[in-house]
Amino acid sequence: MTDLRVPKVSFVSLGCPKALVDSERIITRLRAEGYELTRQHEGSDLAIVNTCGFLESAQAESLEAIGIALAENGKVIVTGCMGAEPEKITERFPNVLAITGPQQYETVLAAVHRAVPPRHDPFVDLVPPEGIKLTPRHYAYLKISEGCNNRCTFCIIPKLRGDLVSRPAGDVLREAERLVAAGVKELLVISQDTSAYGVDIKYAASPWKDREVRARFLDLARELGTLGAWVRLHYVYPYPHVDEIIPLMADASGVLPYLDIPFQHASPDVLRRMKRPAAQEKTLDRIKRWREQCPELTLRSTFIVGFPGETEDDFSMLLDWLDEAQLDRVGCFRYEPVKGAPANDVAALVPDDVKEERWNRFMARQQTISRRRLKRKVGTRQQVIIDEAGPTVAKGRSKGDAPEIDGAVYVASRRPLRVGEIATVKIERAEEYDLHGTAVGF
Repeated sequence: MTDLRVPKVSFVSLGCPKALVDSERIITRLRAEGYELTRQHEGSDLAIVNTCGFLESAQAESLEAIGIALAENGKVIVTGCMGAEPEKITERFPNVLAITGPQQYETVLAAVHRAVPPRHDPFVDLVPPEGIKLTPRHYAYLKISEGCNNRCTFCIIPKLRGDLVSRPAGDVLREAERLVAAGVKELLVISQDTSAYGVDIKYAASPWKDREVRARFLDLARELGTLGAWVRLHYVYPYPHVDEIIPLMADASGVLPYLDIPFQHASPDVLRRMKRPAAQEKTLDRIKRWREQCPELTLRSTFIVGFPGETEDDFSMLLDWLDEAQLDRVGCFRYEPVKGAPANDVAALVPDDVKEERWNRFMARQQTISRRRLKRKVGTRQQVIIDEAGPTVAKGRSKGDAPEIDGAVYVASRRPLRVGEIATVKIERAEEYDLHGTAVGF
């Protein structure tokens, strides 16, 4: 007798938003083929773990997730960045069914088919045109390329994901249009190096509606800004042509006045060892010009403290640079040695207690700056997109806040606000990272 039960697959997605997009693509394909998706390993026919392999701590988290899936289910397929180094998985878990690297969607599907053949019913197994999303309905990550051509000494992403491969502009814009049509209010543009978009395909044009659009950072952003959604740019490497995007942000288009640029450090010596741009004094001049052109601009960045060879002078230079730059949102990581990263051998490792002490000083300095920057918004009116509803106070984000990584705006309202709604909010109070205000327009 034929088994009519719908096959069930549990799924765990770890790592960055780029990995989340990979998970969405795999899940969309599985759902289209009639598989039921769940978060619970127990009772499923199969488990899939999408791993992160960027840092040792991320690899440990991935291995723990694989172990849990094996203990609770027993049939596990592993994909993602750790799949590029399968021996790290098999030496701990030789019984996994299959291991695939990042972006290898077809290989994942083939492994699923071998373990649990699909049972597709076209009358009930319908997938919306925008695909299956793992984010809330009102925002979505839009991946414009894979891989990276940079060779930062602390990073093994090119080893895991390969060199830059850009998507044609027309393909990106069609995906964005489908997402907006499905109710997405905010598009978060991501890649390993967003401002390098198109260099690998020589900025080739592709058809979009009644015109050709070149695969250039500026051209793509301009077109995305016409779709009626907020457009937020992440992982923007500070090439000179990034200057061209600032007037677009100042023109009140859909492109938000927000730039996520991972500066990583300020000391020229450390930046050289990182193989990052080392002219940070010019960067300060650029930041000043950007803010003159677009006073509403929010700048977010990430930094690494305790990089091999970092001296107290290097670190003091970083703190001084922070005072000059006055960045709005900042994340900071203590350097972790990653197997295979050249940074491990460029200079002596900084002791853990020194890294911790510098991290605390860095965060205290930036907290003061963030508080001062946010206080300037008290008394202003901000557009706020609502992430969490509440009977009297909702939680949302301004144009200067990305989901998961930045602060929040807590909004009091005379009527309950809906998730995904964009309200005009008068800001009444500021804290180190969050704002509080009252809705004055809907």
